Amino acid sequence: MSAIDSTPQFVARVYDSMQQRLDIVRKRVGRPLTMMEKVLFGHLDDPQGQDLEAGKSYLQLRPDRVALQDATAQMAILQFMSAGRKTAAVPTTIHCDHLIQARVGAVKDLAVASDTNREVYDFLSSAGARYGLGFWKPGSGIIHQVVLEHYAFPGGMMIGTDSHTPNAGGLGMFASGVGGADAVDVMAGFPWEVLYPKTIGVRLTGKLNGWSAPKDVILKLCGILTVKGGTNAVVEYFGPGVASISCTGKATITNMGAELGATTSIFPFDARQAAYLRGTERAALADLAEKYRELLVADPEVEKSPEKYYHQIVEIDLSTLEPHVVGPHTPDLARPVSQMAADVKKHGYSDRLSSALVGSCTNSSYEDIARAADVASQASKRGAKVAVPFLVSPGSEQVRATIERDGQLADLEKVGATVLANACGPCIGQWKRDDMKEGEKNSIITSFNRNFPQRNDGLKSTEAFIASPEIVLAYGIAGRLSFNPLTDKVKGANGEEFVLAPPGPAPDLPAQGFVKDTQGYQAPAEDGGKLDVKVDPKSQRLQLLSPFPKWDGKDFVELPVLMKAKGKCTTDHISPAGPWLKFRGHLDNISDNMFSGAINAFTGEAGTGWNALTGQRGEAYSKIARAYKAQGLRWIAIGDENYGEGSSREHAAMSPRLLGVAAVITRSFARIHESNLKKQGVLPLSFANPKDYELVGEQTKISILGLASLAPGRELKAVLHQPDGSKQEIVLRQTLNEEQIAWFKAGSALNLLGAKS
Repeated sequence: MSAIDSTPQFVARVYDSMQQRLDIVRKRVGRPLTMMEKVLFGHLDDPQGQDLEAGKSYLQLRPDRVALQDATAQMAILQFMSAGRKTAAVPTTIHCDHLIQARVGAVKDLAVASDTNREVYDFLSSAGARYGLGFWKPGSGIIHQVVLEHYAFPGGMMIGTDSHTPNAGGLGMFASGVGGADAVDVMAGFPWEVLYPKTIGVRLTGKLNGWSAPKDVILKLCGILTVKGGTNAVVEYFGPGVASISCTGKATITNMGAELGATTSIFPFDARQAAYLRGTERAALADLAEKYRELLVADPEVEKSPEKYYHQIVEIDLSTLEPHVVGPHTPDLARPVSQMAADVKKHGYSDRLSSALVGSCTNSSYEDIARAADVASQASKRGAKVAVPFLVSPGSEQVRATIERDGQLADLEKVGATVLANACGPCIGQWKRDDMKEGEKNSIITSFNRNFPQRNDGLKSTEAFIASPEIVLAYGIAGRLSFNPLTDKVKGANGEEFVLAPPGPAPDLPAQGFVKDTQGYQAPAEDGGKLDVKVDPKSQRLQLLSPFPKWDGKDFVELPVLMKAKGKCTTDHISPAGPWLKFRGHLDNISDNMFSGAINAFTGEAGTGWNALTGQRGEAYSKIARAYKAQGLRWIAIGDENYGEGSSREHAAMSPRLLGVAAVITRSFARIHESNLKKQGVLPLSFANPKDYELVGEQTKISILGLASLAPGRELKAVLHQPDGSKQEIVLRQTLNEEQIAWFKAGSALNLLGAKS
């Protein structure tokens, strides 16, 4: 495709470098290594001098490549342009998958998106040509599926500006979701910094059978570990059951590991991964991986005595694993399908389904579609169709064209499927839904990865559930959540009732090979330095960045609390997507959505708070923040547990920073969001005593003292000034290292990077 592909020469150099670094680290640690550690240590910037204490040391790493999706790529590239570099230091690609709105079908939706987003696509395309970045055009596919097909390789390290970048872990890659500022560091030639993660080992035994699918492995694991159970950890799969799962099935599992809060998830190299490399015309990479296999699997001692090497171990028997459904509103509310009917009754979920959706970056492979098509074929032979709208999002043009040639697409259309563009679509809120209005309680079931309120269709009243593609289709045929696909009957055209059989074994690789996408990729220009990337100063979609101001050297004294969130406050609550995606390249415009989904702990309402300047309630948080900023007044945000869970979108950190946030104080943070706040010069602090969260009132003002002596591991003192004149002193914890403290003092990491450049 281009010089930035994962060529055999490039991969061989990676393996040689890994071997050299590991030789150094093995002498230092003197013990067997897990697979995760081999890839991690094999990419250390300084293997001789790097501190190596899991859960405490910040590692400086050298990733092999960077992947950007179009929504987050805009801000990442705008930051990269500010850094003053001429070209990206590592192979980097841009993928146009987030801005295509799903409404009527692939052809029309893609045409509308190409017209609506032309300014943004032209910007990304020209930036790719200018800075040496590969550019995947709209309609070519979802970033993670395209990466798996073309760029991922066992033992490699990649960062991507999307939280589901760990999809490539299914092909043995250490692939982690990050904010754009982290990506810019690596693109500019600097190391990637991340907390040395602990390791959760998941031992798989047995073999999947019947209705059970790879998706059920991660759905069950989400139920076990919860959405914060993987924070600052890597999930490494091992055991005899691993070999039975296809490469794309492994990718489904690692993809949704993002819902655990994990740094990434990874599978060891095996024959299924080698077969996928060969099936995607990368036989030379399979040969190299087999040659360097010792680098790409855990040491034998680890599998023999896993309890000595993993910080936590979870056991899952694939042979007894029942298909699962998770939801609503959180991806860790898991139960087997046999329990669904009872839960519908117990919790009052809407039994009538309003839509069923298959696809997304998590479940849109050839194997996924083939399994769903098997169920569709069974139904159509009996004259049955889906009882609700059924939408299908292929993962890539390569997959779409192949399932069209091989007949699976026709099988799905026979039961009533509408095929959408090869893009994220409804999974990220890009769904122009006309059949429901806000307030109409309804249920949808998807094969996606996230199901936060408003995530898919923008409606708070929608309850979203997640399952495997084949289970989703079975529910779609029945039209109700209380249906048990394993035992209950559906009706055919003549009223005859029948039980759907489990889908038969489906190939993960097409017998005739994949139909290649020859139109979707644009290589960078040979001499991009002569090209310009223009941004119209009057544009409402794109805006060049101005540096954030430096810290003034003073403590934060009696700052108002702009927002105190109650309960789950994800990046979807802090900076919603959907219609706001169009402003991802314009920081000022998108900041009007700041905290618009956050639940006010004092009123229970979303998106509005109390204005300390006027004494009025009910104003949008962004409007209040702009009023404070106009008066030169900074402010503080308060969060609950796992604040910032979900997407890697750094707008959830940049918008508060633009509008004047000084610190965010929470009971606990999600990993990526805490990192994003640090990068933007915001202090992410946590209550030493989580109960102190309750002391913060609507009119409390907060002083954070001792900032001049801010140092790694040093707690900070804060004073809560109550409206009745009383005060309480509390202790705040922080996890900043020396470099991150320098970011805070400089105003942002980008300010420092620009100075170095």
